[in-house]
Amino acid sequence: MTNDDPLLRAFDAIGLRRRSLAAAVGLGAAGALSALGLAALSAWLITRAWQMPPVLYLSVAVTAVRALGISRALFRYLERLATHRLALDAMASARGRVYRSIACSGAAADRSELLARTADDVDDIGDAVVRGAVPMAVGAVTGVAAVAIMAVVSPLSAVVLAIALLISGVLAPRWAARGSAAVIADGAAARQRTGDAVTTALWHGPELVVARRRGTVLDGLREADASYARAVDTGRTRQAAAASMTPFAVLVSVVAAAVIAVDLASRLTGSLSDVSSTGGAVTPMLFGVLLLLPLSSFETTGPLTEAAIAWQTGRQAAVRLTTLMGDDDPPAASDPVFGDEPAAVTARGLRWGHDRPLGTVDLDVPAGGRLTIVGPSGVGKTTLALTLAGLLPPLAGSVSTVEGTTAYFGEEAHLFSTSLRENLRVARGDVSDDEIERALADVGLGDWAGGLPDGLDTELVGGGSALSGGQRRRILLARAIVHPARVVILDEPTEHVDSGYAAELLRRILDVDGLFGRDRTVVVVTHQNVPELGVSTGTVSLH
Repeated sequence: MTNDDPLLRAFDAIGLRRRSLAAAVGLGAAGALSALGLAALSAWLITRAWQMPPVLYLSVAVTAVRALGISRALFRYLERLATHRLALDAMASARGRVYRSIACSGAAADRSELLARTADDVDDIGDAVVRGAVPMAVGAVTGVAAVAIMAVVSPLSAVVLAIALLISGVLAPRWAARGSAAVIADGAAARQRTGDAVTTALWHGPELVVARRRGTVLDGLREADASYARAVDTGRTRQAAAASMTPFAVLVSVVAAAVIAVDLASRLTGSLSDVSSTGGAVTPMLFGVLLLLPLSSFETTGPLTEAAIAWQTGRQAAVRLTTLMGDDDPPAASDPVFGDEPAAVTARGLRWGHDRPLGTVDLDVPAGGRLTIVGPSGVGKTTLALTLAGLLPPLAGSVSTVEGTTAYFGEEAHLFSTSLRENLRVARGDVSDDEIERALADVGLGDWAGGLPDGLDTELVGGGSALSGGQRRRILLARAIVHPARVVILDEPTEHVDSGYAAELLRRILDVDGLFGRDRTVVVVTHQNVPELGVSTGTVSLH
């Protein structure tokens, strides 16, 4: 499914349930329409009671007022439950996809970026549902209903109300959203800089003190925090200016309705008090409806300025998240389907790099084959691997695999501060404990895992920082082993592993009868001397 709005693409990517969204909107609209009916019926009841009719004449209206008052509260409560459940499910799905991407690609290895993606950006997606999508849909339904009811009472008043609702519910939010777009972007950038400075100060405090750069980092933190505060203040100012349009629209609508009602009554009967006895078109009851109905109808358009801001914020968060997650249409609530058949990797005239090309290569890695990318640091090995994985676009030429078969496992992929089991389950949600234990044994961590106090339930407090460099690399390799991808791209899988074991581990990775078997294609980025390992692979040497 394709859509021009990045937020709608993000909703599709995280599997936002359309039926649940429609149910939340329906409950919200029911609550708003109950409030609208309550206002109209209350106005009629107040003015009718002023005429002191027999009490039985008012019994049905009194009962209806009570029913509408109860239903308004009930529907609003149910709408809150449905909306927040929908948003929380969407946020959980988004975080799951972000974690999976981080776990497999290392694309967001920077701690501050990880915090921003899994906290602020995902929260903005949830806000876009709760404070954006649902209020906008409810406001549209209620606005149309209010104008329709007003048209029955007075077509001219309905026209005035429609114009006022357009100002309050469309023009003001649109102006606020457009005016705040740059401010939101500036605020997000400032928030990112604040996160960078905070994480640098927290995790590298001793080094900063030794290098005498702690003051510089703290100055940067203060400046980033001040930039964020300025961006927020500017956004609040524009939002307040847009919100002021709603009270103005309410004033115009109510005054216009009153003037129209009085004018109609005067022209038809010459006196408002004589209207009911002469059978004129405007009775005191309808006069009350003309005054109170607009007030109730603006209850749902007033929050739309804030809704537009939440939508705009969510759009920018969606751009950042889909860049990390990929914006294709994945399965909504299950692990990706990678297929069961081996897949080949083919490249023709492939030029890779960021701002400039780092080289050109042609590749033919057969299904179940092995390829090593060898070269010193800084020559573009990781960039080539990312391009083969589809995480970076090629500068020229083409690279192809069977769609949905490839996973990249970065050198700095993230380990989460959770149990050992969960750190492997991010690669495949249905992996069994036996498979996890077998994968850990394959990478040389069987005895270590068996000696942990709680076994696979042992929490890795601090994530990767709780382990040695070699343990961390081997857990990441075990994660790649249990992953269902048919094409596995490993970036320096034996880095920091003891030299005596690293060569043997790399040999078993590249052996077609080794860790990954004959049904999986393996591409390895390494600086080790592969010919000495006694395995036959294709090799790309970079200089």
